[in-house]
Amino acid sequence: MLTFIHTHSTRLYAIAAATLALVAYYVPGLPTELILALAAATLGTGEAVQRIENAKTANALTRAIQVSTTSTQ
Repeated sequence: MLTFIHTHSTRLYAIAAATLALVAYYVPGLPTELILALAAATLGTGEAVQRIENAKTANALTRAIQVSTTSTQ
């Protein structure tokens, strides 16, 4: 399960953010404090997702450089 979350973190974040927006719009009477707290949590989660994606990109670049250097030797 953790592997799935790590692999698809951006998609899961997008689903959570869209769900939050839809619930905030279509469910009347939700306390503003709750919506703001969830929005803040969503922003914090976005930061974590960004770091995961940056790490994936850095690992892919490192592997590409290693393959490139090995194939030219």
